Amino acid sequence: MSLFQILMLAATLFFAYQIYRHVQTLDDVLPNPPRQNPDPGPSAAMLVDQADSAYEGGDIPGAKRLLQEAYAQDEANTEILNKLAFVTAKSGERIEAIELYERSLELDENDDLTHNAIASLYRAEGALERAQDHYLKALEIDDAYALTCYNYGNLLADMHEIDEARAMYRRALELDPQLNAARDALEELEKHHD
Repeated sequence: MSLFQILMLAATLFFAYQIYRHVQTLDDVLPNPPRQNPDPGPSAAMLVDQADSAYEGGDIPGAKRLLQEAYAQDEANTEILNKLAFVTAKSGERIEAIELYERSLELDENDDLTHNAIASLYRAEGALERAQDHYLKALEIDDAYALTCYNYGNLLADMHEIDEARAMYRRALELDPQLNAARDALEELEKHHD
């Protein structure tokens, strides 16, 4: 054997040994376990259903927590926002509820029920002009909703605009003759402001 052949044999044996060592280590290394997605938890829709059940069961804090989780998953959902605002108001946090309704109106400014709800909260906070703006917007969107007329009549009565309040109560009764609250409010106004 020539020196060149000996060197080639040595190189071949060296590489064969390296391959042998590499193959041996393959058995030692555990393959990466398949990646598992972390449990995403309940969907926003499931959380809303759970929140509805909690609210119906009288658990307002639980309903609020569930709706906050649902909102974190779906911030563009006005239904979730409005429900969250509603339970927030029910828990006595009217300013926070107003902020939530305002976010909802940023997403859909043509929701008369949201305008109606936020107007009621502004009225409760004594911000009568802000409440009036929202009632007028709600009526602009849907002037055939008796409860908006009734609620706006209440605000007008608070603002001592008695003739306008009467007109709103009458309009509410035209739209819904069974709306006894409007009938009672109209009778009360007529008793005290003839």
